[in-house]
Parts: sequence; C-alpha cells; structure tokens
Amino acid sequence: MAELGTEIRLDCPFETAVERTVAALAAEGFGVISRIDLDRAFHEKLGLDFRRYTILGACNPKLAHAAVSARPEVGLLLPCNVTVEQAGDGAVVRIVDAAAMLSAGSLADEPAFKALAEDASGRLARVAAALAAA
Repeated sequence: MAELGTEIRLDCPFETAVERTVAALAAEGFGVISRIDLDRAFHEKLGLDFRRYTILGACNPKLAHAAVSARPEVGLLLPCNVTVEQAGDGAVVRIVDAAAMLSAGSLADEPAFKALAEDASGRLARVAAALAAA
C-alpha cells in the first residue's frame, strides 16, 4: 500500500470514521467536494451487497488553484482521494500519496509541482497523524 498512500485503522463505527476524517481534512484546509458511497452504487447498479466503502474527494482550493493555473491538465489528478472502509467493528482510512500522484509524467521535473506536492503531502500526513492519535 505504501506506493499508493497511507492506511490508518480506527476503532470506531464507520460513520464516526467518516466524520473524523472529514474533520481532520478540514483542519488542514481540505474540503470534501465529492462523496461516493461505492457500497450503495454497487447495490443500486449491480444488485450486489458490499461492505461500507466511501471515497471522499478532498480538495485544498489554494493548492488546486496553483496547480491547475500552472498546468491545466493536472486537474486529471484532482481531487486527492481518501477512502473509508468498514472493517469489522472498526474502519480503515486510506489517504492518497499526493507526492506520488503529482510526480506523474513530467510534473516531477517541475520545481513548482514539487513544492505543491510537498505541501499537500505534509498536510495529508498531518491528517493521518491526527486520525491515528484519535
């Protein structure tokens, strides 16, 4: 999982994990601009039962603006995805590695994107630390 992001196990109900995750993201300047409940989609579209699994599309407007202003195509990599998955009586939160995501293609060679990726990565690392400490 290290190549994709960070994983945090929480000993709380699923919806509590979602609420804690949204709050931790907000504390670092990220808003949740989309929520996809895959379990519901799988049930509605495929008739399949699936454990609770939600994808949160997190966006820090300042970082996103800087990124798409410099290179509009970087919008393909936004927002930063965070997943919350039911795991027994608890939940697992996974946070994308923003530095790995923003190193796609030639972006890694651009100093401005390296700084943006480091900023986003630092913020998301603090989100993970806050969740782990809760």
